[in-house]
Amino acid sequence: MGGGGRGGGCGDMGIAKAWRYSTFSAKLALEQQHQHKHVCWRSQKRPISWSVLCGLMLFILGLISLFTGHLASDLEWYSQRLVKPSLYSKLGGGRRASINIWKSESSKFYHGCSKKGRHFAPAVREKSSNGYLLIAASGGLNQQRTGITDAVVVARILNATLVVPELDHNSFWKDDSDFVNIFDVDWFISLLAKDVTIIRRVPDKFMRSMEKPPYTMRVPRKSTPEYYLDQVLPILLRRHVVQLTKFDYRLANNIDDELQKLRCRVNYHALRFTKPIQELGQKLVMRMRNMTNRYIAVHLRFEPDMLAFSGCYYGGGEKERYELGEIRKRWATLPDLSPEGERKRGKCPLTPYEVGLMLRALGFGNETYLYVASGEIYGGEETLRPLRELFPNFYTKEMLASEELKPFLPYSSRLAAIDYIVSDESDVFITNNNGNMAKILAGRRRYMGHKRTIRPNAKKLSALFMARNKMDWDTFSRKVKTYQRGFMGDPDEMRPGRGEFHEFPYSCVCKKRFKFPYDESNDDEQGTLVSGAYTGSESEWENRGPNGLQSLKESREDDE
Repeated sequence: MGGGGRGGGCGDMGIAKAWRYSTFSAKLALEQQHQHKHVCWRSQKRPISWSVLCGLMLFILGLISLFTGHLASDLEWYSQRLVKPSLYSKLGGGRRASINIWKSESSKFYHGCSKKGRHFAPAVREKSSNGYLLIAASGGLNQQRTGITDAVVVARILNATLVVPELDHNSFWKDDSDFVNIFDVDWFISLLAKDVTIIRRVPDKFMRSMEKPPYTMRVPRKSTPEYYLDQVLPILLRRHVVQLTKFDYRLANNIDDELQKLRCRVNYHALRFTKPIQELGQKLVMRMRNMTNRYIAVHLRFEPDMLAFSGCYYGGGEKERYELGEIRKRWATLPDLSPEGERKRGKCPLTPYEVGLMLRALGFGNETYLYVASGEIYGGEETLRPLRELFPNFYTKEMLASEELKPFLPYSSRLAAIDYIVSDESDVFITNNNGNMAKILAGRRRYMGHKRTIRPNAKKLSALFMARNKMDWDTFSRKVKTYQRGFMGDPDEMRPGRGEFHEFPYSCVCKKRFKFPYDESNDDEQGTLVSGAYTGSESEWENRGPNGLQSLKESREDDE
C-alpha cells in the first residue's frame, strides 16, 4: 500500500537504504522483496474443536484450582497454549483484518453536528448584558485557539459582552500578531451573533465613565461553569469590566452539551483565518494535489523547545544534554525527570526516523508524498535525512513557497496557521506528541468526517524500537500494526468524557441516518454521541462568493 503520487521508486529499496541507520541487518530488508512467497500458518484443525477443548480444559483446571489450590499462573500457561491457536485460526493464520491506512471504513456513518437546540436562548444584547469580558489568551497559535473558544462559552455563561480576545505577545514564540492579523474578525463576530454578543473594544465613553480600571484576575485551570457564576459574575456585576488573564484551558472539559456544541461552532466554524493566510495555505494544498492524488501531513514536533520540555534524551551526548538543559531552565516549575522513565511511559516524541519506520511498517510505500509541518528541527538536516531516505517525496512550506512565505516569516503564529491548513486538508494526518496542534486538528478531523488521523502508540512503540535489532522486518511491521490499533482515528476510539474535548468532540459528532436523496423530512439521527446537525457550515457560506458574509447577516436578520 502506498501514496497516490507519481514520484517514488521501489518501496523496498527505500526501506533497505534507510535501514542502515538502525541495527537491522541488510538481510532483513532483502527479505521484504520476497514477502509474497511467505505462507501464513493456518491451523489444520477446525476452530470449533479447539474452542470446545479449551472450554473443557479451563473448566477442569478451575475445579482443580478450587480444590487443590493450584496457582493461577498454571491456568494462564495452559490457556495461552490452548486459546491462541484457535484465535489465530479464526483470524487467518495469526493475521487480523487489515486496516485501510488511508481512510476509516466506518467514517461514512458519522458527521459533525453542532446546531444549537430549540431552547438555546438568543444572545443577550450589549446594553442588557452583565458587563464586558476581556480575555488575554496565552501560548502559541493552537493553545490560544482553545482559549478563544472557551472565552466565547464563558461569556455565554456570564451573559457578558465579549471583547475580541487579545493574543499573547510575550510567550516563547514572541509573535506580536493581533487577532485581526490571524483570524477574520468580521466573520467571527457575525457567525456567533446569535450565541454571544462580541465587540472589537469596550466603548470609549464607557471606559471614561469608569471610576476604576478593569478588574484583572486569573481563574484556575478547568474551572466549572459554577465557578464562573460564583466567583467571576459578582465581580463583573460590581465592576462592569473584567479581564481574565493567561486564558488557556480555563474551562472544564465536561460541561453541558449545548455549551459543548457552542465550543464546536466557535472552533470549527467561527475561527476562520484571514484571507492572506487562507489563500497561501490553499495554494500549498493545490501544489501538493498537483503532484499526487493523496498525501500525508506529519506534525513532527521535534523542535528544541519541545524536546527540552519533554525531559527526554535522544543520544546526542553532553552537547544535547547541555543545550536542552539550558532551554529547560525557561520553565522554572518543571520537575526533574528520568529520560528512561519518560520513554517507557510513552511521553517522548518519536524521532523523525522512528516516525518514518512506523509509517513504512503500517504500509505506506516510499512513493507516498509527505508534507512535514514543523518549525526548527533539533539536529537540522542530519536528523531529517533518515526520514527523507524512507520518503523521498518530502515537502515543507518552505520548499513549496519560498518567496511567497517571506512576509510571514517574522510571525510564528501565521506560519503555524499555514501548516494547520495544509495538515487539515491532508488525507492522513500524523501527530507525534499530544500537543495543542495535535489535539485541535485531531478533533477537527473527527468533526469533519473522521479523516484518518494517526497518533503513535508511543508507549508500545518506544519499547519496540529499542528491541528492533532482535526481529526481522516482517515481525516488526506486524507488531507496529498490532500496537497501532486504537490509535488510527477511527470513530470507535471516541467515547464521551474521554480525553480533552478539543481532541474528542463527542457532543458534536452524530451517527448518520440512511435516507433517500433530497429527503428533507428526515432529521439527522440523535445518536449515542450527540444529536442534531449543523446546517450553517462555513463552506456553505463561502460557496456563495464574495457576498457570503452579507448573505449570512441578511439571513440572520430574516430569522429574527
